[in-house]
Amino acid sequence: MSASTEAKLWYLQRASAMVLALCVLVHLAIIVYASRSGLTAAQILGRTRGSIPFVSFYALFVVACAIHVPIGLKSIAVEWLRWRGRSIGAATMLVAIAILALGLRAVYAVFA
Repeated sequence: MSASTEAKLWYLQRASAMVLALCVLVHLAIIVYASRSGLTAAQILGRTRGSIPFVSFYALFVVACAIHVPIGLKSIAVEWLRWRGRSIGAATMLVAIAILALGLRAVYAVFA
């Protein structure tokens, strides 16, 4: 892989890490609020159904994960497994697609 491509992946992973850090903090704050307020799962779903801010936030969270995780897995596979070639790109792309598809499906299920 070219140095330019590696630099772009490095940048994407760092940028997605910043988004994930913010998303994790907001998500934890939501969990603390819900648990301290004694909200049930039904009450939480009642508040999230049809909420555009909710679906937007968690869709952003999923997209950031779908960018961040495969890049990290690729780095681990190269370093630990000495995996090289095009197959590693295909494998990590499949991971990205799976995270994106399953994550967005979960967000939609809570939203709809």
